[in-house]
Amino acid sequence: MKVILLSDVKNVGKKNDVVEVSEGYAKNFLLKKKLAAPANAANVNDVKLAKQHEEKVAAENLQSAKEFAKVLEDQLVEVKLKAGAGGAAFGSISAKEIAKAYQDQFGKEIDKKKLILPDALKNFGTYEVKVKLHPQVTATLRVHVGEM
Repeated sequence: MKVILLSDVKNVGKKNDVVEVSEGYAKNFLLKKKLAAPANAANVNDVKLAKQHEEKVAAENLQSAKEFAKVLEDQLVEVKLKAGAGGAAFGSISAKEIAKAYQDQFGKEIDKKKLILPDALKNFGTYEVKVKLHPQVTATLRVHVGEM
């Protein structure tokens, strides 16, 4: 019996796969627990349309990530750090502080978990911080650490 899986089933297949299983397994387990639906024309068409929609959304997300990466390349974020006697820095700059400074300066939010710091930013100067916007898109954001 052919069924469309509604969720991942171990040793059978992934969600939205059309698989051939025994009739007893399909009726007594997969259909009863709502893990699958019969593979009739309407259900197959629904799965096909859902896959096309997911592909379209994924392409749009990739395009928007590429556009935002181009914007990030041209921007410089100013972050302030306390300094002691002789110009020595106190503490370091975290990803959370960079994300907040970016939002304050440019009005757009960056997830702090997507910032990849080279090391702790403990000294004054300009650093390049990688931002993972999408699995296929990584941008570089310039961060200037100045005295408070």
